[in-house]
Amino acid sequence: MLVFIIYVLVVFCRVVLAPLTRQRSYGNVPQPHAILYYSQRTSNGGLLIAEAAGVSDTAQGYPDTPGIWTTEQVEAWKPIVDAVHAKGGVFFCQIWHVGRVSNTGFQPNGQAPISSSDKPLTPQIGIDVEFTPPRRLRTDEIPQIVNDFRLAARNAIEAGFDGVEILGANGYLLDQFMKNQVNDRTDEYGGSLENRCRFSLEVVEAVVNEIGADNVGIRLSPFANCMESGDSDPKALGLYMANSLNKYGILYCHMVEPRMKTVGEKCACPHSLVPIGKAFNGTFIVAGGFDREDGNNAVAEGRADLIAFGRWFFANPDLPKRFELNAPLNKYNGETFCISDPVIGYTDYPFLETTA
Repeated sequence: MLVFIIYVLVVFCRVVLAPLTRQRSYGNVPQPHAILYYSQRTSNGGLLIAEAAGVSDTAQGYPDTPGIWTTEQVEAWKPIVDAVHAKGGVFFCQIWHVGRVSNTGFQPNGQAPISSSDKPLTPQIGIDVEFTPPRRLRTDEIPQIVNDFRLAARNAIEAGFDGVEILGANGYLLDQFMKNQVNDRTDEYGGSLENRCRFSLEVVEAVVNEIGADNVGIRLSPFANCMESGDSDPKALGLYMANSLNKYGILYCHMVEPRMKTVGEKCACPHSLVPIGKAFNGTFIVAGGFDREDGNNAVAEGRADLIAFGRWFFANPDLPKRFELNAPLNKYNGETFCISDPVIGYTDYPFLETTA
């Protein structure tokens, strides 16, 4: 796997397909139209990170997002992965649990969503979901969630993925444990920084033991305040996680730039990921509103090894080529990002050759 990552670094302008929730996996099962979507965005040697796949039936919080906990889901992923590999791509599956970013309608038997706390989440702008007050996860239940991540990682490898990216960012379950704005626990999973990070690191350890460190990445957003999940000392959180992750030797750490305070909100920020990137021993990927110039500067200045692009990769399936040629980009339409249509806003963005 390290050979593939080096190939990405040297040849493909360090452009990575970010994990992008598309909500087109009807009934939580990946669909055949995803074969075209992902293969369109594949370059020989390029790294793609699949949209987040739920680790269990309690992990869901949005309509029609994929899972990877059942045999049916694993089988549905296989032709999608095969299509990416057929074009020489490297494909990682992001695995997640949304935690309190959910409601009883998404939960088995209509139960309350789980979280580090019973603090409710208020309605979020741009998200058409009503959140149910969560239930505080009991200490004796945490090993089961860790095991769900382990089994999801095993399933991803069974589906043919080259590895997994653990989602520990964006206000979802692992983030809800790491951030002290949410986590008000008084047990061994709350209070100190070490305790708040314990759950995430247990997940990392379990996944590494299951599929190997060279097949594991993680996404973190210590500076972000997504889903009302902020922290009083994000720099310390980021550094602690970077140093702790080194003990497991995982392949990469994928972090969201501090300038991205919330989804879609880019702003000037005095903080920097540089100390965190320097502390982490593996490949360091950054994301957060980058364009071609921003990405080139980040790499040239040693602030990142790879740059993950989201919205621009939505709208430009041949983004690496366009960046290489400094060609014009298609504009994206945010209103079609997460609709259920299998074509519109999904596989209908034109390639450079067919752009007028």
